[in-house]
Amino acid sequence: MRNIVLVGFMGTGKTVTGRALAAKLGRKFLELDEIIENKEGISVKEIFERKGEPYFRKIEREVVKESAERDGVVISAGGGVIIDEKNLENLKKNALIVCLEASPDVILDRTKGLGNRPLLNVHDPGKRIKELLEKRAHYYKKADFSVHTDGLSAEEVADKIIRWMTERD
Repeated sequence: MRNIVLVGFMGTGKTVTGRALAAKLGRKFLELDEIIENKEGISVKEIFERKGEPYFRKIEREVVKESAERDGVVISAGGGVIIDEKNLENLKKNALIVCLEASPDVILDRTKGLGNRPLLNVHDPGKRIKELLEKRAHYYKKADFSVHTDGLSAEEVADKIIRWMTERD
């Protein structure tokens, strides 16, 4: 059974949707940032602060490779996972890639006040969100399916994914 990998920018609902989708399908759920934090013994924010983004991306690549070898799981991937072509290649071997999207304003609203978003710890997070979305847009387009999550619950997004999977089979 193929994996289902949720990708997309931070704040688009990958983790909550992933948990809902896994529950609806009776599958195990993997949250890659949680796996990285457990492996490193510190938060993603601390990894960025202490060891830098290149180190984080190296560990992320290892965790993606290990997770991609699993079978029949729902995976929530970090916002930057598919920027790395090797990650995308590993994930696509045995997975359907679903990109969750949201408008910049919704992303800002969902992430504001959260100190665990190292890429948004800047003077103008709204501007940073727009820059990163623009920079990553062509990577996110490589997904097999996309769902815009503004105004939808995690259960509604999960239902849209399940409908798409059913229709394509």
